[in-house]
Amino acid sequence: MTAKKKSDAKANSQVIAVNRKARHNYEILDELECGIVLYGSEVKSIRDGQISLDESFAHIKDGELWLQGCHIGEYPQANVMNHIPRRHRKLLLHKKELRKFAETAKQKGLTLVPLSAYFVRGNVKIKIGIARGRKLHDKREKLKKDTAQREIKAALSPKYQR
Repeated sequence: MTAKKKSDAKANSQVIAVNRKARHNYEILDELECGIVLYGSEVKSIRDGQISLDESFAHIKDGELWLQGCHIGEYPQANVMNHIPRRHRKLLLHKKELRKFAETAKQKGLTLVPLSAYFVRGNVKIKIGIARGRKLHDKREKLKKDTAQREIKAALSPKYQR
C-alpha cells in the first residue's frame, strides 16, 4: 500500500468507540489493527453507536484471537434474527501478526486490551493493544505528570500571556 492510500484510509476512518479506561489502567506497549467477524444486526447496532469496549479483553484460543466481554446492543428492527449482545467474537489477523502478538502477550503481566473500534471503508476494525497493568501509585504518578504538562502548556500558550 502506498503512503497516499494509507493516508486516504486514515481520512476515511470513523471512530465509533474508545476504551478510555484502558489508557488509564494499562501501559500500552504495542498496538495492532484487526478485523472482526460480525452479524448484520451487529453492524447495524454499531452504526447506531451501540457498542461498549469497557470490561472487554482479547485472548488467544486454538491459534485464533477472540474478543470477549464486548457489548453490542441489540438492533430493534432485527426482531427474531437478533444477536447475543455479549458473545465471543473472532478477530481477524494474519498468522504472522498473530504469532508475533501471541509471543509478547504470553509474557508475565501482559494482556490484550481493545483500545478503539472504528470504520475503515465500511469495515469495522478493532485496535488491540498489548498492555501491562498499572498499580495505583503508577496511576497517581501519571495523573500528576499529565497535570503538570497541561499547566506548563497553558503557561507557555500565547493566549494566556499578558
